[in-house]
Amino acid sequence: MTVTPVADPTVGNLATPVNSSYFTKAFLNALPAYRPSLSPNRRGLEVGMAHGYFLYGPFAYAGPLRATEFASTAGLLAAIGLVSILTVCLSIYGTAGSGPNVQPPDATIDNPPADLFTKAGWAEFASGFWLGGCGGAAFAWFLCSTAIQSPLANIAGGVWSVG
Repeated sequence: MTVTPVADPTVGNLATPVNSSYFTKAFLNALPAYRPSLSPNRRGLEVGMAHGYFLYGPFAYAGPLRATEFASTAGLLAAIGLVSILTVCLSIYGTAGSGPNVQPPDATIDNPPADLFTKAGWAEFASGFWLGGCGGAAFAWFLCSTAIQSPLANIAGGVWSVG
């Protein structure tokens, strides 16, 4: 495979063996942001769940309260707080100016979702992101408080702690 321009060669969007390979295209098109036939709310819900779930651990096991009995609650509240800040940022991005930038089709994403790149679609995405992020953080908090997950959480806490 050679490196060729996707459309206009002056734009600088090149089809390379990395960004136009079958694996890369299949992986990126399967993400919730580009998967076809999802509503913006559902896209935000899936993206938010992943972010909330993965934000809990660093806040709970590497945060300033990691050596106290309040570590899990502090991790949950910090993850929800960061998801809320990110939701405000998403809302500001969606309402500023003329709205979100519409991504044109390129070598990797053949058909970007048109309903996401409107002010109403971006507002739905942001509300779904907040709900999914809070739910993902609560789910991680619940999992880390179960007896099955406790030994793994203790190992992770021992690896990440400094004191």
